[in-house]
Amino acid sequence: MTMIRVLSPQGEPRAATQAVPPLPPSFRGLTVGFLDNKKHNFDRLVLEMGEIMVARWGVARVVHRQKANAATPAAPDIIEALAKECDVVFAGSAD
Repeated sequence: MTMIRVLSPQGEPRAATQAVPPLPPSFRGLTVGFLDNKKHNFDRLVLEMGEIMVARWGVARVVHRQKANAATPAAPDIIEALAKECDVVFAGSAD
């Protein structure tokens, strides 16, 4: 008789390992980063959002970094660079 292995798709809940800091009260003078997961149109979204943030909210600089693809985590060097260069980082997608 052939054995069938059944896997459960349910994950186990984990306690948060790191607290998420609150957003700053103002973006004026800050460097804002975007972590792009390479989904279609995210690069366009980041470009326009960055321009708006500079014009309306006084953001000093916008940094845009891309992951290898949407299915994998960002490489450690990308995360480290964003952490060093940016005051705030947004991760997202755009389909």
